[in-house]
Amino acid sequence: MAERWTRERRLEHTRSLLLDAAEAVFGEKGFTAATLDDIAYAAGYTKGAIYKHFSTKEDLFLAVSDRYWRRYFDSFAEVMSSASRVGAHELDQIAERWRQLSLDRGAQQAALGLEFTLYLHRNPDARDRVAAKRSEVVTKLADFIVESMDKLGATLSIPPLLFAETLVATSDSVILGSQLDGIDLYRPVIEMYTSVIKLPD
Repeated sequence: MAERWTRERRLEHTRSLLLDAAEAVFGEKGFTAATLDDIAYAAGYTKGAIYKHFSTKEDLFLAVSDRYWRRYFDSFAEVMSSASRVGAHELDQIAERWRQLSLDRGAQQAALGLEFTLYLHRNPDARDRVAAKRSEVVTKLADFIVESMDKLGATLSIPPLLFAETLVATSDSVILGSQLDGIDLYRPVIEMYTSVIKLPD
């Protein structure tokens, strides 16, 4: 007998498909050129379906970013979960994982992040409109970091929100700088990031 989906599960499934489509369309066209019609078409829904989940294109973009950041940090936490210390081997593993993530749409996401930042810089009304949502994304990342640190039994030497803000502010530039200039910035930046993480003795 087929499993009957609850309303909540159907909504979550639709939301996930919309985010997948938005990530692909934003990646192909960029934030400014992409339209909600494009995204709805790619997802196989109407634009009305998008508005049931997201109030604006900016909100949808921020939801895509939020999901990306969770995948991004979860990947680091996965490597660290088997480590009793953060030595050269662990730093190399984390840097390699980040490098691989960057090859899988990471550079695309980084470019989109910078494009969105420039869009908000040039459009104060949009910046004010999404300020609370942007703050919410960083707060969610900070909460996710705390949750991941708790699982590891680790602590941060700086406030989690500041760590999350630092990740968001620097990661896109690290990815693009590494790819555009051919300089491997992953390893040294990982050292800076992990310097604020203390694993249990």
